[in-house]
Amino acid sequence: MIRMVKPMRKPKVTIIGSINMDLVTITDEVAMQGETVHGKDFRTLHGGKGANQAVAASRLGADVSMIGKVGDDDFGRSMLENFEANGVDIEGIGIEKDTPSGIANIIVSNKDNRIIIIAGANGKVDRAHVDRYAEIIRESDIVLVQFEIPMETVKHAIDICSRENVPVIINPAPVTALEDAYFEAAAYITPNEHERAKLFKMRDDGLPEHHEKLITTQGAQGASYFKDGREIILPPKNVEVVDTTGAGDTFNAAFAVAIAEGKDIEAAINFANAAAGLAVGKIGAQNGMPKREDLQ
Repeated sequence: MIRMVKPMRKPKVTIIGSINMDLVTITDEVAMQGETVHGKDFRTLHGGKGANQAVAASRLGADVSMIGKVGDDDFGRSMLENFEANGVDIEGIGIEKDTPSGIANIIVSNKDNRIIIIAGANGKVDRAHVDRYAEIIRESDIVLVQFEIPMETVKHAIDICSRENVPVIINPAPVTALEDAYFEAAAYITPNEHERAKLFKMRDDGLPEHHEKLITTQGAQGASYFKDGREIILPPKNVEVVDTTGAGDTFNAAFAVAIAEGKDIEAAINFANAAAGLAVGKIGAQNGMPKREDLQ
C-alpha cells in the first residue's frame, strides 16, 4: 500500500543516482567522422540525471535528499555547492578520493542533443553507500531512481523501498535490462518512447508489459498513461524550444513531486508537462528548471 503524505508539510523526495558536470558544446553543425567544424559556444554546467531531478524537485517545492557520489575535485566541490544553493540535502553524497567526478559531453545542435557519459564517481555508488543512508529512504514519501549508477545498486535501492513500503519511480535511462521483479516493485515506470520500445514487449492483447505502471514521455507530443486498456496522451502547451537536455529529468522530478503531494495520475502528468515545457527554454539541463511559482 502506498503511503499518503501528511498534510501541511513539504513532500519528502529522495533521488538516488548520478551527479555529473555537463561539458556543453553548442553548434549549428555536428561533425561527421574525421571532420572538424566550428562550434558557437561552450559551457560548463551542473548535470547528471540524478542531480537534475534533485534540483528540479527542490525548486518545485519538495524536501529533497540526494544519494550519490562525486570526486574530490573542482567539479565535485562545485556540484556540492550547487546542491546547497538549490536547497538539496547533501548528507547522502559521498566524496571519492581517487576517482574523478562524472562528466557528460553534450553536443547541442538544431534544438536537439547528443550525450556521452563518463561515469567517474557515479560508478562507485555501491550497495554499502545506499545502506549507509537507508534511514533517508525510509523517511521518504517517494524515491526516484535512474540507470546512470551501477545496476546492482539500483536493484538494491528498489529492494529497500519495497521492504520499507516506500513508493519508487523507475526512470529507465539509459536503457539497461532489468529483471521483471524490479519493474513489478515500482509504483511507476517513466521511459521515453524509445526506451519503452526497447524494454517492454507488446503482449497478445496489444498492450505493453507493465502498461498499468507506464508513464511515457513523448517529446513534443507530451506524455501518456494507460487507463482501462487505452493509452491516453496528454499534450503540453506550445513552448519555444532552446535546449531539450533537461526536459525528461524535469518531467520525472515534477511527476514525483506531484504524486508525493497526492495528485492523481492525470493531474501529475499535466503538472510535469508544464514544468518540462518551461525547462526547455534555456541552455543547460538545470538553467531552465522552473520554481513552483512559475507554474502558478
